[in-house]
Formats: sequence, structure tokens, C-alpha cells
Amino acid sequence: MATLRLAGVVKESIVDGPGIRFTVFVQGCPHHCYGCHNAQTHDFSGGYDCDTDRVIEEIEKNPLLSGVTFSGGEPFCQAKALAELAKEIKSRGYNLITYSGYTFEQICQDSETHPERMELLKLCDYLIDGKFVMEKKDLTLHFRGSSNQRIIDVAKSLEAKKAVVTEL
Repeated sequence: MATLRLAGVVKESIVDGPGIRFTVFVQGCPHHCYGCHNAQTHDFSGGYDCDTDRVIEEIEKNPLLSGVTFSGGEPFCQAKALAELAKEIKSRGYNLITYSGYTFEQICQDSETHPERMELLKLCDYLIDGKFVMEKKDLTLHFRGSSNQRIIDVAKSLEAKKAVVTEL
């Protein structure tokens, strides 16, 4: 069991990835993107503490879920606890999508100083990366808010040692 600082959860989401998803919104974000639709998650001292076992209990209550999404806030600021949660999620057969203001390249570059971030990244099926940019806002994009954000196939990207962009 690990402890997360959460802003909240959405038990059934259809906007945070394909299918019906359980979305975990972590509290705290260093990016402070102008126009962020989750600006209330920026303050690292906001939200509430929740243990990962409790999150798993809530996920297991819904047999209709196809996956889990980590959003925020910035998930990679709580990478160690989320990696523990991700292992449990993956062991139960769910797919995992993580949103991050960091890019795939930044996460990989920081892996020596922040190995927990790489551990979390390796457990993700897809990473939706990049800061939200108001000038690039595009309501027609699936699962993204601005055109600079990418949907990254993590396994293929790690194998290729470069970001492999896909659609969901």
C-alpha cells in the first residue's frame, strides 16, 4: 500500500480514453498551464490523502470498466505511488493511460535522476503527453485538449527509443 495525494476520482469516464474508465486525478502540478481545465489540482497542498488499496477496491466494484486513467495534476510527480497502483491495475487486466504535461522525451531524459518516473512510464499502455497550450486548443481532438499533445504508444516507443504517436 502507498499513499497518494488526490484531487478526486471519476468512477465512470468516457472522456479520458476509450471505453468506460476509472480516472484518478492526482493533486499537485508544476506546469500551471494557462487554461487548464483542472486548475484546482495545481496546489500540491490541496486535495486529500488516499491509499492505493482503497483505489483498487473502488476499481474492482465496477465490472464494466475497460481501463484506468491517471490524470491530474501531474501524475509523474507521484510516480512511485502510482507505479505501485499501476502494477495492481495491470495485474487485474486493465489497460492504463496516463496524462502528463511532461513529454515522453523529458520523462526518458530524467530517468536517471527520477527512476520512479520511468518505472511508471513502463507500466503505461499509452501516454498523452505535453502541456496544454491555449493557442493550440482544439475541441475536435480525441482525448487531448491542444494540438501539441500526443498519444504515445509506450511499449512501441520504448522499443524504438523514440516517441511512436498513435490514435485511440
